[in-house]
Amino acid sequence: MRNKRGGVAVAILIAVLLGLHSTPKLALRTYVFFTGHPIAAVTTGIIDDEYHNQVDKEAFVRINAKAYTLTKPPVERATQGELRNYLVRKIGFLYVVEYYGEL
Repeated sequence: MRNKRGGVAVAILIAVLLGLHSTPKLALRTYVFFTGHPIAAVTTGIIDDEYHNQVDKEAFVRINAKAYTLTKPPVERATQGELRNYLVRKIGFLYVVEYYGEL
């Protein structure tokens, strides 16, 4: 019985993690939340980063990615810089996020 409950708990955890990466914006909010900015993850708006999507269009097509910008970005404590731009890649049916910077 104990083993069965552990298996169910793991299955639920995996389902939640897959659900949190099922759309680009939800994956981005999850990333911001788990990088230490839970309030920003909930309160910020997310818009297309038109500049980077245009400038890096060919590269983004190759890696199946799109850039997004947070309207109320979190501030990095060490440098006081705004963490505004993120790259969201689609891998299979999941979306993976990485910080893109202010380039």
